[in-house]
Amino acid sequence: MKIIGSKNFLALLIILFVIGFSTSAGTIIGYPTLASLIVNEPGPVNELPGEANPHYVAYPFCLQTHRVQSREYVKTYAKNKRSYIIHIFNKGKKFFPKAKTILEKYDVPVELMMLPVLESEFNANAVSPVGAVGYWQFMGELAKEYGLQISSKYDERKNFTKSTTAAAKYFRDQLNYFDDDLLLAVASYNCGSGRVRASIKKSGLKNADYWDIRKFLPSETRKFVMNFIALNVISDNYEKFVDRKLNFNEDPFIQLAKANSDSGEIAQQTTMVD
Repeated sequence: MKIIGSKNFLALLIILFVIGFSTSAGTIIGYPTLASLIVNEPGPVNELPGEANPHYVAYPFCLQTHRVQSREYVKTYAKNKRSYIIHIFNKGKKFFPKAKTILEKYDVPVELMMLPVLESEFNANAVSPVGAVGYWQFMGELAKEYGLQISSKYDERKNFTKSTTAAAKYFRDQLNYFDDDLLLAVASYNCGSGRVRASIKKSGLKNADYWDIRKFLPSETRKFVMNFIALNVISDNYEKFVDRKLNFNEDPFIQLAKANSDSGEIAQQTTMVD
């Protein structure tokens, strides 16, 4: 075996020291490791995110866009409807998992499972003034179009699994038509697809989204959509809601220690995402 010369040995030590320092420098100076950069909320590409803030109110991914427009409404809804929300979420414990499975099967957003809350409060025998029936409040013609059987003896609109399957098929079609705009599809379920299409035309915009046409929709539909958003936001933050820790003013990330390359001192940086 060859003996390493003193100069070569010293060079080897220096190389090993440099490699070791580069892999552990993040820990030494407080710079974030790769794991700390993997967070649920995306930060600006030119900034380093800090640790995820546990008090931050997260929105479902499909409702992230235009969250500013709904924030105050959700805050008020959570405050004024607290007892009702807790009651209906407890009631929904046996329905939500079934709905989620069916909606996933048909590749539509699972957030739609909140619609039976708004439509019937999970009451199979609910009947609207205009004749809509069951958990999803299907009108007879639409129910038959999506495969539900209705007779004097049995009405499948009152069967949660079958009516949810029909609803999943309906929303698959609506989302295809409205270019996957979930809120346009939800609005169409309330006031009719034709009314939504007319509102899009009235907006004069080629690729109008829900927020572009909102002012042209009936007030009942606008409220319906906002309640849909509120229930989903609360659902995604339910433990914080129950513990009265919903805080819409919190930043998504807490401060992060970062080394100042000039002075060697540790500076503080805060990233914010609306």
